[in-house]
Amino acid sequence: MFRHKYYDSLGKRKEKKRRGFLTEKEAYQALLEVKSNTLKGAIKQVEYSNFTIAEWFDLWYETHELDWKPTTRQQREMAIRLQIKPLLGRYKLQELDKTTYKRAFINPLLKEYKVETVKLFHRLFKIGINAAVDDEILSRNRFTKITIRNEKQELLFKGKSLNDNFLEAHELNKLLSTAKEYENITNYTLFLLLSYTGLRRGKACGLQWKDIDFTKKTLTVERTRDNKGVRSPKTDNSYRTILIDDILIQQLNGYKKWCKETKSKFGYHLINSDFIFISYQNGNPITDNTIIYSLRRITKKAGIKPITPHGLRHTHATLLLSQGKRAASIKVVAERLGNTPQMILDIYGHTFLDLEEESVQLFSESLSGAKTGANSEL
Repeated sequence: MFRHKYYDSLGKRKEKKRRGFLTEKEAYQALLEVKSNTLKGAIKQVEYSNFTIAEWFDLWYETHELDWKPTTRQQREMAIRLQIKPLLGRYKLQELDKTTYKRAFINPLLKEYKVETVKLFHRLFKIGINAAVDDEILSRNRFTKITIRNEKQELLFKGKSLNDNFLEAHELNKLLSTAKEYENITNYTLFLLLSYTGLRRGKACGLQWKDIDFTKKTLTVERTRDNKGVRSPKTDNSYRTILIDDILIQQLNGYKKWCKETKSKFGYHLINSDFIFISYQNGNPITDNTIIYSLRRITKKAGIKPITPHGLRHTHATLLLSQGKRAASIKVVAERLGNTPQMILDIYGHTFLDLEEESVQLFSESLSGAKTGANSEL
């Protein structure tokens, strides 16, 4: 064992001791590291050297939970309680290495969850570790360069398919025409808006009439709404104003008149701060669950593959990016969806592979045409 006396950041006399070493050499090396940190002023690293992963993540959550939005708080609490603490809780915060982390955390999770879910747990863990670095408890985050590969998705990309959660253009037309015929006006207008804008369902449910500029033909995203309430978007990119076309403008105009009549039946006046999408049954804003059930019903009715509301976002992006010579730039699509260009590349890489192959083919055809023309002149 070793014992080391030092002064903490408040000038109080403290003692650091640790036992259980197999040899005197190991104990002496550990003591030298503690002395080095003390001399460098890294007092917190000395004080928290026995902290476990479980102790740190509990402390981090208790300290910052009121700073987080409800959904973020719930997500992090569940990840800490159900994944991080059971798998990593007993390891020392300062001693956990990358190999152990992948063996004890990432690999078991990959056997139980989808790759994207494991990536989410990994991101949450890194956020907690970054907080320990900010608090000077750790000198660095050694887990930042760990890559979790989605081998199944990579094979699908090579096979020119992202997944089944998006529609081809003819399938989207079928869905919208069926919804217009069989669904109520609220559901049809909502499906049209999701398809033509790529908004997430929470952002669509959070839209108010003041967010639509019928003259400039724009839509502004400033909030999200779900069964947990109304809140501001998570990132700066999510705040955005996008152009919408005449088809959607015309539908929203007609829908606004319907909303005025419907709210009037229940004794209310339509105002600019009202949420756009309301129930025909009571005039109240619809819930995001309504979209799920309605979409499930209408895809079955239309005889097309089932997709989620987020699949309409994928559909919007994929159709924008797959128009050959008229394809929208990555930057434009990223701004429209509230993403970064890198996120667009990561999510829709299969589309760019298709476009690259098309470009190579067009280049070859142009040279062949030029060669034929030259030979005919001769």
